[in-house]
This record gives sequence, C-alpha cells and structure tokens, in this order.
Amino acid sequence: VQLQASGGGLVQAGGSLRLSCVVSGGTFSMYHMGWFRQAPGKERAFVAAITSNGLSTYFADSVKGRFTISKDNAKNTMYLQMNSLEPEDTAVYYCAARRYSISRYATDYSTWGQETQVTVSS
Repeated sequence: VQLQASGGGLVQAGGSLRLSCVVSGGTFSMYHMGWFRQAPGKERAFVAAITSNGLSTYFADSVKGRFTISKDNAKNTMYLQMNSLEPEDTAVYYCAARRYSISRYATDYSTWGQETQVTVSS
C-alpha cells in the first residue's frame, strides 16, 4: 500500500488547512489511519487517528477541539481538517496506516506517506 499526503502550506495564526492522504495499492477500508507531525528538533508526535470504519477518532490533547479527522472509503482518502491554527502547529505532517488495531504510537505504523509541510505564522 502507498500513501500520498498533500495540503500543507503557509497560513496565518487562526487560519485553517485541510490535509489529505490518498491510499493506493490496498483495501483502504481495512486500514486504521493516523496523522503525526514532527517539528524541528523534536520527535515525531501523534496528532490524530481514525479506525478503519471511520467510527472512532482519537486526538492529541494539543489539537482537541481544533482538528478533525475523517475517512472517505469511497475515495480512498483520509483528511485532517485543521482549524484555529497556532504557530505551535508548525511541523512536517505525515499520514500513516496500519492493520489490526488503532494506535497513537508512531512505531506501531508500518506504512507512511511522504511529508507535507505546515507553517503557521504569528
């Protein structure tokens, strides 16, 4: 399975962005999906995750109430809607996929998309 992330960019604080992650080469509906981010000098951190059926979602405390995650199985695409962006959200963002169970831990994910840069100016 291959993942293609897109949608990053430069936005002012308080603005919004929507990241997309298109999955190919696998049965999308069978995968639990996650978003992670890595700021300069920091470790890769959990942002959000969604179960394969799209019915359950999980968020890092730092983004709760501002970010939403969704999954469109008909389009083989996962989304991360980011609202009320803050300079602290600046990072490279990655999407990831795994089978069998949802996870908040990057080490549990075996399949990753390429990075997409999100920069939030103050």
